[in-house]
Amino acid sequence: METKNYRYFEIIMGFFIAVLIVSNVASSAKIIDLGFSIFKLPMAFDAGTLLFPISYVFGDILTEVYGYKRSRRVIWMGFATLALASLVFWVISILPGEVTWQGYAGDNAYGAILGGMSTGGIVFGSLAGFWLGEFTNSFVLAKMKVLTNGRWLWMRTIGSTIVGELVDTIMFVAVASLFGVFPWSLFLTLSVANYLFKVTVEVVMTPLTYVVVRALKKAEHEDYYDRDTDFNPFVIQ
Repeated sequence: METKNYRYFEIIMGFFIAVLIVSNVASSAKIIDLGFSIFKLPMAFDAGTLLFPISYVFGDILTEVYGYKRSRRVIWMGFATLALASLVFWVISILPGEVTWQGYAGDNAYGAILGGMSTGGIVFGSLAGFWLGEFTNSFVLAKMKVLTNGRWLWMRTIGSTIVGELVDTIMFVAVASLFGVFPWSLFLTLSVANYLFKVTVEVVMTPLTYVVVRALKKAEHEDYYDRDTDFNPFVIQ
């Protein structure tokens, strides 16, 4: 990859990773019920869903402005950071707790709130969902940009999210349910509620995405088209 310095690339990457970490901690901490149903399916989902869709907005911006190759590096950085966070939470979970802390909080409370970040369900579910979903999202957006010759940004951001979030959501909820984090009885509810909410966030954020993309292209003097890109997700260069 050619060497080129950008003013805002690292800032966007930092926010992208922060969103991933916070949303995954929230996912293991609480399940939210909005109190209404769609087609008789309760709108209940893990709390991380409130923030996680923003990572796809950042992913869209990164791919649209800087291209798939640079987004690929950011996705791998996010993947590594999530893995590191999970490792740290697991190490904390197996270390002995101080006596006073055990009295007012304790290992049971830690396990109930943050246990998902240190056990297989949330860890493997979030890592697998994130990796597959983000690469799918970036690939679809990059291909659509070339096919549309850079027109109809709204179609690319929403279209790529519809596909990427579908892959992400099903993988995450399925793996988490397989490991017993969520009961299988909630699989359809969590999947549909997560997916609808995430896509809705993308649609609502579209005007802001337009503003940010336009400003970044002007500031960075970049509007990358992945015409000759190797889309292999395992090639990092």
